[in-house]
Amino acid sequence: MKKIIECVPNFSEGSNQQTVNEIAASVKGISGVVLLDVDSDKDYNRSVLTFAGSPKKVFKAAFSSIKTASELIDMRFHEGVHPCIGAIDVVPFVPVKNVTMKECVFLAKELGKKVAEELEIPVFLYGEAAASIKRKNLAEIRRGGYSALEEKLKKKEWKPDFGRAKFNSKSGACIIGARDFLIAFNIDLNSGNAKKAKIIASKIRESSGGLKAIKAIGVFLKSKGIAQVSINVENFNVTGLHCVFSEVLRLAKELECRATASEIIGLVPKKALLEAGRFYAPKAVDENSLIAAAINGLNLRDFDVKKKVLDYRLGF
Repeated sequence: MKKIIECVPNFSEGSNQQTVNEIAASVKGISGVVLLDVDSDKDYNRSVLTFAGSPKKVFKAAFSSIKTASELIDMRFHEGVHPCIGAIDVVPFVPVKNVTMKECVFLAKELGKKVAEELEIPVFLYGEAAASIKRKNLAEIRRGGYSALEEKLKKKEWKPDFGRAKFNSKSGACIIGARDFLIAFNIDLNSGNAKKAKIIASKIRESSGGLKAIKAIGVFLKSKGIAQVSINVENFNVTGLHCVFSEVLRLAKELECRATASEIIGLVPKKALLEAGRFYAPKAVDENSLIAAAINGLNLRDFDVKKKVLDYRLGF
């Protein structure tokens, strides 16, 4: 049986298109790997690449992209609203077909060792690959960001899983792990008040007693002049996209503003859209109608079904 694994690395560069293109090219250059999506944002100053293939091929592409990014990105000059601790901020492996989470954990550890030894970048393991409960949470490792990393590395409890506890000022640190599907879901507000977005984010995230399997932050997007709630749906089977959007709509109304549109960064499993479609159009039966209802109900902008739905891109 053919094994398929997905990798969704986040790179701390969203402004220099040439740099993003070179990182993408380093993935395309690996035979047997399909580059599914490249999503860049200047305000976040981040690019998210999504690629898939066999475990060995994806491992090779992941290292190739990390090596390229380490050569081209300098964190000493980085500015952006997205929290990060390194040029190659996070590299997750996701089991897609005929692959176990255990296999993804193995790849994460092997990649972490290789990155630390060959590129001299300290590596933290997270998610299912984490060696401790504290490091399972990506936000906990990122806490304080790049600016706090040098001091963080001096603490015994933050000794890297791979590599020396030595600050690499150019590349920072890299977080590598294994996880299930995650949907990066952003919701725009018709307000430039970032405080309102932060209030909404604090109320919907699980750590504050909000929605299960939800992480969120509020940011201001200078290029658009609006505030945005940036959300990670860590398990759409627990909390669906429609649940998140409905709650943000409600909270925005309380703060005298509106949630005007949403976007999905990277790819989304078809099942997540079908579930949202059933909420917005309970009488719809066929797949196309349900997905159309989800796009309309979630007010998804710039959403190309053929390009953004993982199942269609992989031919499932």
